[in-house]
Amino acid sequence: MKKAKVYLLSLGCSRNLVDSEIILGVLKDNNYSLTFDLKEATVAILNTCCFIDEAKEETIEYIFELVNLKKQKRLKKILVIGCFPQRYAKNIQEEIPEVDGLITFDRYLDIHKAIDEVLAGKKVYWLKKNPQFLYNHKMPRFLLTPAHYAYIKISEGCNHNCSFCIIPKIKGKYRSRKIESILYEAESLIKKGVKEIILIGQDTSAYGIDIYKKPQLDRLLKEIVKLKDLRWLRVLYTHPAYFNDALIESIKKYDNICKYADIPLQHINQKILKLMARTPAPNRILKLIKKLRKEIPGIAIRTSLIVGFPEETESDFKELIDFVKEVKFERLGAFKYSKEEGTRAYNFKKQVPDKIKQQRFKRIMEIQRDISSQINKKFLGKKMDIIIDEKATHEKNLYLGRTQYDAPEVDGMVYLKAESQEIKPGDIIPAVITDTYEYDLVAEPYSVKR
Repeated sequence: MKKAKVYLLSLGCSRNLVDSEIILGVLKDNNYSLTFDLKEATVAILNTCCFIDEAKEETIEYIFELVNLKKQKRLKKILVIGCFPQRYAKNIQEEIPEVDGLITFDRYLDIHKAIDEVLAGKKVYWLKKNPQFLYNHKMPRFLLTPAHYAYIKISEGCNHNCSFCIIPKIKGKYRSRKIESILYEAESLIKKGVKEIILIGQDTSAYGIDIYKKPQLDRLLKEIVKLKDLRWLRVLYTHPAYFNDALIESIKKYDNICKYADIPLQHINQKILKLMARTPAPNRILKLIKKLRKEIPGIAIRTSLIVGFPEETESDFKELIDFVKEVKFERLGAFKYSKEEGTRAYNFKKQVPDKIKQQRFKRIMEIQRDISSQINKKFLGKKMDIIIDEKATHEKNLYLGRTQYDAPEVDGMVYLKAESQEIKPGDIIPAVITDTYEYDLVAEPYSVKR
């Protein structure tokens, strides 16, 4: 017998998304009805993010939106889970009593019990300061991604001590899953039709350092690529300190590993990196980038940078700008420094004014826009494989896809125009690039008759 209808909204990163998929899998296995229409829901679950100010503001806005629906009697119960209650549970309890339950990571598998309790009129505050939760292949998952790609979280937590980051205090110490568990899950996903597997974690390049006593991401990749019918394997969230020669060799060697390196660097100025407690030093960062491009010609390197960190002078920022202009990253995202209580950088002197942060953010993204446009023009007339994500709704015979150099949601897309070909999401289509934009490409199916 089906129970109450539950709506779940997942905020933040793909790591949160995987947690949401586990939670939905648990609810489905326990006979709760799942709905993607909030109007139909009896219970709403909000899986939260609080990494930076913008994420916290978004979380708070959604909490109050749900509270308003509850006051209008259009919703009975509200559960807030994940990072926000891990960090701000007391604030929510005191200031937003309309929230019926707060649950942190270690009780995710009991989410159905929490709903039973709140529907019975009880308040549920299942909170734990030092999380140990680590999902495995035996746990149920209800995929929220399109059927042709899926994320696999290979680790939880973080052992880095970056001065600006609250994640280690929220997520706990670094915890790797066993290779066997990851392989079992990957094989199961492929059998269900997944073409592209994306490995994620707080720091994927440190994978195995706790249970195998040294980084073993290259070993994991070598095992996953053997799985039958896996077309693309992508790795996100690597740390430059652990991006070693063995990992470079694995990406280079195997055709079904996307030639794509996601390496958040945060900055290049020596003083700022030291204040951030980031490694390695600038000369080693440049050496790594040069080696990647030498060993894997055509590789797309994605990075993320922080502007407006405490004590960042105009000269420090100019060094960062010159670095971006010199390296010409294929993909780049920037963040304005967010002053997070509980981090060491929160108490740093010489905080940069918000106005200057915004100016620097705008400047660096304008430069990257031009770089991206120049890089994309080099693809004109070239043949590339495109994975189709969806059919466009606004134009007939137009499909939206990606190259191996683009991760879902964060990078550019390809507009594939196919007049006479039946194409489905998940198809990998040989195509030729016919036009380019600043971040996106235009293509049509390749024909040997061209």
